[in-house]
Amino acid sequence: MSNREIVAENLIKRYGNFAAVNGVSFKVSSGEIYGFLGPNGAGKSTTVSMMTTLALPTSGRALVGGFDAVSQAGEVRRVAGVALQEIGLDPLMKSMELLTIQAQTFGYSRKEAQARARELLDLVKLSEFTERQVGKYSGGMRRRLDLAMALAHEPEILFLDEPTTGLDPASRRDIWAEVRRLNKEHGMTIFLTTQYLEEADELADRVAIIKQGQIAVEGTPAELKASMGTESINVSFRETDQAEKAADQLRDMGRVQIDRKVLRLYMSQAAAAVPAVMNRLQAASLEPISLTLTQPTLDDVFLQVTGGRFTESEPEAEAVA
Repeated sequence: MSNREIVAENLIKRYGNFAAVNGVSFKVSSGEIYGFLGPNGAGKSTTVSMMTTLALPTSGRALVGGFDAVSQAGEVRRVAGVALQEIGLDPLMKSMELLTIQAQTFGYSRKEAQARARELLDLVKLSEFTERQVGKYSGGMRRRLDLAMALAHEPEILFLDEPTTGLDPASRRDIWAEVRRLNKEHGMTIFLTTQYLEEADELADRVAIIKQGQIAVEGTPAELKASMGTESINVSFRETDQAEKAADQLRDMGRVQIDRKVLRLYMSQAAAAVPAVMNRLQAASLEPISLTLTQPTLDDVFLQVTGGRFTESEPEAEAVA
């Protein structure tokens, strides 16, 4: 099998005095699905742009399929497919036309390109809509067509930058199924950025969380969740200040986090500690709205690493995402 690895070696990207990416290093093995998470403005899309030859690093090196993204950009484009956040599809054209042109761009004859286009339209379940202009496609249909465009030249490595943003749950599941199929049946290495933690948990073999341009934590989803502890007691209050007061009462029992009006207490044997937690809260005249017991999720890991939930991140910096 050919080299399908993705390697970042101390990647740095500066815009003036601001470091959008500040010393990022990782290695994605051949045939692996690698989830890349972070708040808006953390450096996810900038990293993808450098890996896919769309932006030059200030320093450091990116290798895709064994090729240098700067000095061997043409080879990188040949072995890698890219589906970015913004879908750049001509709304007046039809899917067959777009895919045929895309395949011809990579050296296919017109006959070969048309055959490849039909194959891809079957793959992404759009064969029934070839006579409809792309501008009249639904959001889910455009996402599937964008994925087909990224696959036109049969790449060995695929970069997906938030591929399911804005899709309904059914369309999102369709994309997940196709990503799994490409990985399992074709051994495709997939680099996935996403704003859905459930998506990373469902698809990724390993996950990295980037914060302020640097990787804060990396590991399998199971490893990252296990690092949080076995269980968490989640106590909801009417006001944030009540959650903060409750944290002061419970801090000695385990690791405490506050997520808006919810206090989370991470500890071993959390279920057995619930009566003691309630007794302390009642003694402090704190009345919770609800109390639940849950296993750690990637959402909990993200909260611990970044200090905020994925959906509550700061606005994305221009040209820095």
